[in-house]
Amino acid sequence: MKIKSKLPNVGTTIFTVMSKLANEHNAINLSQGFPNYPCSKKLIELVNHYMKEGFNQYAPMTGMPSLRNVIAQKIENLFGHPINADQEITITAGATQAIYTVISALIRPGDEVIIFEPAYDSYAPSIEVNGGKVVRYALSAPDYKVDWDLVESMVTSKTKLIITNTPHNPTGSTLKASDLLALQELVVKKNIFLLSDEVYEHLIYDGQQHESVFRYPELYKRSFVTFSFGKTLHATGWKIGYCVAPKALTTEFRKVHQFNVFSVNAPKQLAIADFLTDETEYLGLNQFFETKRDFFLDQIKGSNFRSLKCSGTYFQLLDYSKISDLSEVEFAKKLTIENGVAVIPVSAFYEDGKDEKIIRVCFAKTESTLLEAGEILKLL
Repeated sequence: MKIKSKLPNVGTTIFTVMSKLANEHNAINLSQGFPNYPCSKKLIELVNHYMKEGFNQYAPMTGMPSLRNVIAQKIENLFGHPINADQEITITAGATQAIYTVISALIRPGDEVIIFEPAYDSYAPSIEVNGGKVVRYALSAPDYKVDWDLVESMVTSKTKLIITNTPHNPTGSTLKASDLLALQELVVKKNIFLLSDEVYEHLIYDGQQHESVFRYPELYKRSFVTFSFGKTLHATGWKIGYCVAPKALTTEFRKVHQFNVFSVNAPKQLAIADFLTDETEYLGLNQFFETKRDFFLDQIKGSNFRSLKCSGTYFQLLDYSKISDLSEVEFAKKLTIENGVAVIPVSAFYEDGKDEKIIRVCFAKTESTLLEAGEILKLL
């Protein structure tokens, strides 16, 4: 029997390709976005504690109350926005599941969704598998700014949702207050929902503040906001995140959530709830990663790479146009095979493969790894 694919154009992701290539050639892997250092011993001990205490059965569908309460308090402390932990917060199996669930709850065949490319690679397939149409706005180097008048011109009677991501993967750019005000005006005027992907909320640099949807009450009224503990706790393999949305939107979100995941790892939820009561465990992340960014940039100082501004995330973009005329994909493969450093071509995040001779490097690595990689890259 043959299956008529709902995603006929989806193949192996560039992350799998580059990590496999890195393993085959024993290359330093700066491609996939995960740390190569351990998460907190205290956090591991808390997980172990709750396992030993017998919290190994199903958690509530909405998430452990203690964790939802901590999240609600965190949001109010940071943004002055009160959140009802019972009615507006749902714990998910990572941010990607939260994103998929939002799209599944909202999008019907023929609905249009505006995304900004280069885009996190789960957005478009999640839209398409639910029968929606992806409408792409192409951002451009070096600043990846959004022209909101142009975005408004892309809105039609079928536009149901806009997806934003700040700090932005893969570019490291961030939306400013003026962007959020323009976005708020647009979605209210056009009666559109917003999915705000804020998984890198604490990874924002150079004295900037994170412009969360929570700062804009009229915008929040029609928004789903998604987050990832994997980024905050250096534990990407745990796949625990959450979605925050007004009561009416959360009700629809949970109708889907209960049938595609139902509930998430119980002992880890309880451990994270305890761990986050100490704000220093996450409020210092910006300085921690800013130091890594600056250390990496210092290692390649004087090289033929041109670094683009990284305002957030743990990804640094490098322009290699002075080094090679190869396409981004071919340059990334050559760098892995011949030079021993694996990176990601930014063109992989564009549907049309837009190629500006730019690669993405993950600097969430130990200093020894960044030093070794920098010594190689500096010679190119």
